[in-house]
Formats: sequence, C-alpha cells, structure tokens
Amino acid sequence: MSADRQNLGGYAIFAAVLAAAGLPIYIHAPKFYVDEYGVSLAALGAVLFGLRLLDVVQDPLLGKLAVAVRRFQGVAVGVTLAIMGAAMLGLFAVTPPTNPILWFAVMLTLVFSAFSFLTINFYARGVKKARTLGGDTGYLTVARWRETGALLGVCVASVMPSVFLALAWPEFVAYAAVFALACLIAGIAMHNEWRGATTEPSAGFGIVLKDQISRRLLLIALVNAAPVAVSSTLFLFFVESRLDAPGWEGPLLLLFFVAAAAAAPLWGALAERVGAKPALLAAMVLAIIAFSFAMMLGSGDTVWFAIICLASGAAVGADLTLLPAVFARRMETVAPEGSEGFALWGFVSKLTLAFAAIALLPILEASGFVSGAENSDVALTTLTLLYAGVPCALKLVAIGLLIATPIGKE
Repeated sequence: MSADRQNLGGYAIFAAVLAAAGLPIYIHAPKFYVDEYGVSLAALGAVLFGLRLLDVVQDPLLGKLAVAVRRFQGVAVGVTLAIMGAAMLGLFAVTPPTNPILWFAVMLTLVFSAFSFLTINFYARGVKKARTLGGDTGYLTVARWRETGALLGVCVASVMPSVFLALAWPEFVAYAAVFALACLIAGIAMHNEWRGATTEPSAGFGIVLKDQISRRLLLIALVNAAPVAVSSTLFLFFVESRLDAPGWEGPLLLLFFVAAAAAAPLWGALAERVGAKPALLAAMVLAIIAFSFAMMLGSGDTVWFAIICLASGAAVGADLTLLPAVFARRMETVAPEGSEGFALWGFVSKLTLAFAAIALLPILEASGFVSGAENSDVALTTLTLLYAGVPCALKLVAIGLLIATPIGKE
C-alpha cells in the first residue's frame, strides 16, 4: 500500500511539530532567558532539572491518562496541541508578567506536559500503524517516516530564530507564532488517525520493567541520548564563545540537523541489511570521532566545526531512528496493547536533558563563564570539555551496554 494511502506523511508532520517542542527548546530557551532577562545559568539549570523530576510522577500518570481517554483520543490530542501552542507563545512572545524564572518554569511545564502526552499517544499509534504495514520491517518503515519528520522539524525549529533575525523580525515572537500555526497543521494532518481506540488497558509499567531487554534498551537510550542533550544545551555558548563565531549558530545548527535527517533513512536501510545493533555501533563510533576532534577547536575554527557538525549530525540520525524502532518492536512482544512503555521511553529521553541542565550549567557558571562576554581560558576550557569530552565518555558507556544487549535484527 502506498505511503499516501497510509498517511505516513501525516506522521512525519506530527513528528516534526513534536520535535520542535523538544530539543530546540533546550537549545534556544536558556540562552534567550539569560540574554533577555538576565537569569543565571545555575537558576535555569535548577528549573530544568526540577521539571524533569516532575516527570517522574507526571509521565506515568500521563500514560494512564492516555489509556483512560482512548475512546476520545482525537479530542484529547487536539486540546493538548492547543495548549502546547499557547504555552510556546507564552514562553517566547510574552514579556513575563512576574519573575522571569517563575514564568519560564510555568510555561515550560505546560509545553513539556503537552509534549509528553502527545508523544505517548503518537508512539502508541505508531505501533498500530506498523501492524498495518505488515512484516518485521513495518517498525523500521514507520520509524523512518516519523523520525525523519522529527529531524526535519528540529532543523526548521533550530534555524528559524536566525532567519527571522536576518529579516529584522522579532525572532522569538515569530518563532512562537509559526510553532502555534504548525500545531494546527499537524492536528489537521493526523485527524483521521485518531479514530477508534488506539490504546487498551495494559498491565502497567511492571510488565515492561520486568523484561530484561526492555530495561536494557531504556538504559541504552538514557546513556546514548545524553551526549545529544549535552551538546544541545551548550551548542550556542560553544559557537559564540569558544569558536568566536556569533551569528553562525543558525547555519551550523541547520547543518547538523540536515545531516541527521539525510542520514536517517540510510541508517534505516543499513539496519534492514545488517541488523540494528551493528548500525547503531557504527553510528556511536562516528560520534566519538567527531566529538574528539571538537575538543581541539578554538577561535576561528568555524569551518572545521562545520565538518564536525556533519559527522555528528549523521550519527544522531541513527540514534533517533533506530533505537525507537527497536524499542517499539520490543513493545509489540512485551506490552502490545498499552502505552505505558512509551511513557517510560519519553521519560528516559527527557531525563538526559535534565542531566545536562543540572550538571553542566552550574559547572559552567562556576568556571566564570559569562554568555556574550570575554571569558578566561579556564572558562573556555571548561566549556570545551563539557561540550565535547563528556559526550565521548558517555558514548563509550553506551557502546558497552549495546554490545551486551541481545536485540537481534529488528
């Protein structure tokens, strides 16, 4: 059956909007609130970490909520999309009517809560869609469309502020307005997909966590996604202060995510031929090589960093495409009728961003680093080690875990 008839394009659009509400927020929001409202890096790190602690309680409850409202899933998804769009406007387009850090916390809570609920429903629907495609490759097919759409969404969301700034528009006001419009478009593109019950009552998280391979996949996802969280949190600071290349943040981000989007279907094809594990291991090695070279860069090395963005972006394409497909395939065996597994997956993915925020931003501030100012050698060295050295170490751990995990050729 054709992709058009299966509405796989709708999945790509919806995934693009979800992706724009995830990683780009960690790229843009902290620096925006530091530069615009003078909020400290340590305070932002504490808020971001606190929001992830909220997810410990919230994500499981949202998973249960997704099951409880399964008969009205279309309405629930539509309302949640509206909330997410409005909260994004509040975050970037509205001058805080109260303490900026409090406003930051409230708006991000709404954005992330909506993001979590939508992600749980969306990934559970992806399992159903994979079944209609038939065969073991159905999960990789859905993942390619979904995750390639997500990568394209990240590409657009990451570069939009720079484009709007170049046009002399209020960049983050325009960014938030475009995002709200994209929420509407995504709702229309997927409106037929929510018909009928998508999720059924399941045995809860226990059935997922009792499965050794599921636990190992969640751990691999946690460790393997952490380098992306680290580099995303520090990317704008690294380009502006370490490379001394202000104004190049947008093009370099675009290069990184375009490389990821372009590589995603290639990794998927490789996984179908040789298996998911060898493909993932190859991508992890490529990421380590790229981050190793990043540690050698200094002022003026923008071209070299662009090459590193291409290599590391290509590696991320494998991470974001193959691991979700492998986990979805496992959920078909372990918990085929529930969405709690995807609630756990969403929580693990966001926990990596919490680690980056609470561990790295205060360390960077303690080194004497100041955004947009002249920084000492100590501060710049700290920034480099955090941006490139930490991801290398984490990738080595992820490689060890993956080698020890039997995931077959999913």
